[in-house]
Amino acid sequence: MELKLYDTLTREKRVFRPLDPAHVRMYVCGPTVYDYAHIGNARPVIVFDVLFRLLRHLYGAEHVTYVRNITDVDDKINARAAEEYPDLPLNEAIRKVTEKTDKQFHEDVAALGCLPPTVEPRATEHIAEMRTVIERLIKSGNAYVADDHVLFSVPSMPDYGRLSKRPLDEMIAGARVEVAPYKRDPQDFVLWKPSKPGEPAWPSPAGIKTPGRPGWHIECSAMSWKYLGEVFDIHGGGIDLVFPHHENEIAQSRCAFHTPVMANFWMHNGFLQVEGEKMSKSLGNFVTIRELLEDWPGGAIRLAMLQTHYRQPVSWTANKLHEAKEELGDWVAPLYNSRGEHELFRRRAFNRPAIFSLGFVDALSDDLNTPEAITYLRNLYSERSNEEKYAELIENCEALGIFTGKNIAAYGHGISGSVKPGALNQNYELVEKIKAAVANNNSAFISSAETQLRRDGIKLDVAHDGYVTLDMHRSTGPDEIERLIAARNAARKAKDFEKSDRIRDELAKMGVVLKDTKDGTTWEIVR
Repeated sequence: MELKLYDTLTREKRVFRPLDPAHVRMYVCGPTVYDYAHIGNARPVIVFDVLFRLLRHLYGAEHVTYVRNITDVDDKINARAAEEYPDLPLNEAIRKVTEKTDKQFHEDVAALGCLPPTVEPRATEHIAEMRTVIERLIKSGNAYVADDHVLFSVPSMPDYGRLSKRPLDEMIAGARVEVAPYKRDPQDFVLWKPSKPGEPAWPSPAGIKTPGRPGWHIECSAMSWKYLGEVFDIHGGGIDLVFPHHENEIAQSRCAFHTPVMANFWMHNGFLQVEGEKMSKSLGNFVTIRELLEDWPGGAIRLAMLQTHYRQPVSWTANKLHEAKEELGDWVAPLYNSRGEHELFRRRAFNRPAIFSLGFVDALSDDLNTPEAITYLRNLYSERSNEEKYAELIENCEALGIFTGKNIAAYGHGISGSVKPGALNQNYELVEKIKAAVANNNSAFISSAETQLRRDGIKLDVAHDGYVTLDMHRSTGPDEIERLIAARNAARKAKDFEKSDRIRDELAKMGVVLKDTKDGTTWEIVR
């Protein structure tokens, strides 16, 4: 079956044929790193990760280049830096904010099952390319210098507005740009602007003596050109970026390189609402990815997101998340029988990469029809008594990024062990968070939870595949503790430090903290 994708520019679903089958090229607008990414930000990351995986399957991983940029110069970043680090020079504060936020973003999207892009360029590392594009636009008459700014002349491009297809008055009103006195036309937008004292600044193009910084739109034109060329296959992003961002990218790139198009396909995912309302901090329904990952496995978030076609608006509800989590628990359950791994699980041992099956590819090849692909998975689950059908279900889930062999058991419904019912009930919410943390590879939370459970006399164990076991500690009476300490000291005296460290670790798991002094070893139980 041929891959068909909907193109926002032509408003039609067309057969995808790469410009070069040996090198499929895709660019997607990435995050502005000043705050935790919210669940709306997660949608394009997940959608285009699915497309990336599908393209790798169809053309070979080595033949697909996926570029997703990082915007690390922006007014919002400057404001956040000044707010969080008022005592630091602004540029140093900006570096702290962008490094911290960049790390948070990558941890979050990895927990959502997203592969890293092939290239992830940062805007501040591509100023030279931006200056080159700006100089070309000035030379071609599509840009001009005014009051230490460089602006793109919208009237210089006769077919400006083809992507959004908005009337002129709507484009002026929606451009979100200042109608400054130095502009020749209200629609003109900034390519370069002077920096204020203390702000990030670089030598300006076009002979401007005042140091400055790039406008938002020029960043993506420059970075896509650097890594994908003057014309490439697919440009993606959220529907909110169609105008003005993507419209202006097209204007810059086409005029700078004199090409009929910038990308052969423009793909946009629909809006996201939370419980039926637009997400906003004022409504109290603003949800970050990090907050969701504290309570929900990333695979459940991913499955819930993909149950709506990417071009349609999605209503994000707690009920939808709960249903996705429960469904994944059902899918995983046949892998285990009284904790013994399913024969299929032992045989595969995740020694080979998971791949999409033919029926699954057929569904995704129809403009990423993930709802139909999930229906295909459900049909496989209904035939789970057939080992090959069940293997196909698990492999497609892995290939889609819903879960991996390293943490698959954490999606199961239950836990095992010898914990007393009262202790388990008392820690129920914590146990659910532990399972989410295991699924999301959140080692910091698992360590913290282990300490908390130990104080209640509960031992936490996480197996290699993410299976969670809780057991009551064996007796930690004084005689037992003294016996272990004596054995540790004997091992130290014999210079068997591996054994002594092992005993110390065993005591620590029992809540016993040792302190070695010149007068001997003392201990206390931390509860």
